[in-house]
Amino acid sequence: MAVQFERDRPRLRAVAYRILGSLSEADDALQDAWLRADRADTTAVENPSGWLTTVVARVCLNMLRARDARREEELDTSDRGPARPSPDPEEEALLTDSVGLALLVVLDTLGPAERLAFVLHDMFDVPFDEIAAMLDKTPAAARQLASRARRRVRGVPAPEADLPRRRRAVDAYLAATRGGDFDALVALLHPDVVLRADAAVVPTPEPFTVTGVARVARGAMASMGRARFADVVLVDGHVGMAMIENGRLRVVLRFAFADDADGGLITGIDLIAEPARLRELELAVPDA
Repeated sequence: MAVQFERDRPRLRAVAYRILGSLSEADDALQDAWLRADRADTTAVENPSGWLTTVVARVCLNMLRARDARREEELDTSDRGPARPSPDPEEEALLTDSVGLALLVVLDTLGPAERLAFVLHDMFDVPFDEIAAMLDKTPAAARQLASRARRRVRGVPAPEADLPRRRRAVDAYLAATRGGDFDALVALLHPDVVLRADAAVVPTPEPFTVTGVARVARGAMASMGRARFADVVLVDGHVGMAMIENGRLRVVLRFAFADDADGGLITGIDLIAEPARLRELELAVPDA
């Protein structure tokens, strides 16, 4: 089994990362899974790879459920405590790119059972009868969980007159922020642009508002580091952005636009970081 575990380690790590969204937590899950596997009697195991996948998935499910319990506590305080350190930020960035940051953002909004069913079936072709055993549900119930998760991941875009242009504008906003291109960012903003941020964004004692192109652009430049882990998503059906930290959704940006007669520039940016407000949003992965 030790030989099999090392042979399967890349796949098992990929499973754990997609379920948990955090490289450090994925590595913790693999360590815990190996300790369980090493103590277990595996003489009757006919499919070692499948059995190891089940062990890793069960460990990840327990971690997701514990995370959900902590998330409830976050609703009562803006103090998240210190961020969980990543073992290798460059490696995590590469893994994030391979999965798709927007998908990781949306996965973080799913319940543990939905997320497990979707990841195992849609990404790793694990049969529903095996998923059902992990969740103590019937195969039909596991299939329904994955289907519900799939619908939430895809979402339904709002009927906007110019969705493609707004998608391009938000793509350009993200590119300018990541690249520190102040002039390109200014070109996307309306002269009367207004940025509103809730108290959890900085954090500050109260929500705050910033007006004017230069001040809003400078504020965006200050988030260059965060922008590396941001992507375009659908926010309540409209084009927006989301940022994650160690696999957890942290900030969502909602954009308002001028009409075509005024150039379709960005007129408003709403930064949302309070856990209760984030919970109310419907996020989805936009079409490529």
